[in-house]
Amino acid sequence: MHQPRYFNRNGICFLKLLSLSLLTLLALAQAPVIANAAQDDADRRRAFQLYKDGKYTDALPIFEKLAAANPSDREVVETFGVMLVGQAAYLKDEAARKDARKRGREMLLKAQQLGSESDLVKAMLASVPPDGGGDTSFSPKAEVDEAMREGEAAFAKGDLPKALEFYQRALLLDPKLYEAALFIGDVYFKSAEQRKAGEWFAKAVEIDPDRETAYRYWGDSLMKQGRVTDAGNKFIEAYIAEPYNRLAQSGLATWGQRVNIPVGHPRVNIPANVTSKQDGHTTLTIDPKTLDDKKGNSGAAWMTYGLIRAGWKDQFAKQYPNETTYRHSLKEETAAMRAAIKILGEKKGDDQTADPSLLIISKLDKEGLLESFILLAIPDRGIIQDFAVYRKTNIDNLRKYVNQYVLTGGGTK
Repeated sequence: MHQPRYFNRNGICFLKLLSLSLLTLLALAQAPVIANAAQDDADRRRAFQLYKDGKYTDALPIFEKLAAANPSDREVVETFGVMLVGQAAYLKDEAARKDARKRGREMLLKAQQLGSESDLVKAMLASVPPDGGGDTSFSPKAEVDEAMREGEAAFAKGDLPKALEFYQRALLLDPKLYEAALFIGDVYFKSAEQRKAGEWFAKAVEIDPDRETAYRYWGDSLMKQGRVTDAGNKFIEAYIAEPYNRLAQSGLATWGQRVNIPVGHPRVNIPANVTSKQDGHTTLTIDPKTLDDKKGNSGAAWMTYGLIRAGWKDQFAKQYPNETTYRHSLKEETAAMRAAIKILGEKKGDDQTADPSLLIISKLDKEGLLESFILLAIPDRGIIQDFAVYRKTNIDNLRKYVNQYVLTGGGTK
């Protein structure tokens, strides 16, 4: 099944009309029904067949006609919306690209109203502004951008040799263009030349190892070859490159489903909540059940957690001297959790009555994986900002955490 592939990096959005293996497809969206006894309209069948064959340029006007005639057909509306946004990859006129993205977004919103739960649709809606604006360029160099658009136009028509020619031209003009190497690999993926596809996905990773897309595509290619374990390693790399990316998350989760591996994080319930108000005051709220004496030192531990966080604003200024506005940070969360498990540890023989969440936190800390857990399992908008810096020097810890916990259902197996 062929589906558009989408990726989003640093606020720049692209939609690549690429082939998609069943593995990733299962996580992103429900596959279009090509033959449906209740809707055996010839145009509908032809449109989805063209879409399946990768002839998107030919399919688009048919989908437009179908969407107008059948506005309640979710699969048609959703596919039409995805393809409209995808036009931004090959339309040369900026105003036309903006209009296509705007119309596409409207169709995707309608698809959601009709019941779509696709991660692809959610990711696209989050990145395309209501007016269809945003940077849709591949390169600031005109000749490179033009070559990429010519390649995309050829790809959308199903002309893979011509698409390959233009992608290679773009890479020759700019050897550091991630998309060029990625799309060359995808041409080979669609051509069923999986060894060559992997070589080019590896080239894209070499250009930028901090982006998830090439790892994920590589994982799809390896699954096509039956190399399940190697594919899993690529989906892990995609996830720890961009763990907050819906498609990276879906790729790993779907691989886990395919190979019967339970994917999840340790279940940690934090009963203390700290809220910072605009007037500078901080409110600490803690579940009164946590203070039950029968839970050993757990109540005192969680109270300490809350107090550390509530008083962290002064520490934030010292720990992050280049930031002028307070935010919840990785350092704050780590300090509060470590203070809590220190209090818990002051009462020996407490494991049978202690809060299980505190015991999990203590175990993670002893293994050197507490920061990885916080960043991957319980991040918020503030903590997310610390991920890139942590990843630079702690990528092995991220891999270890994913293998020991995420791929064991949170450490339960």
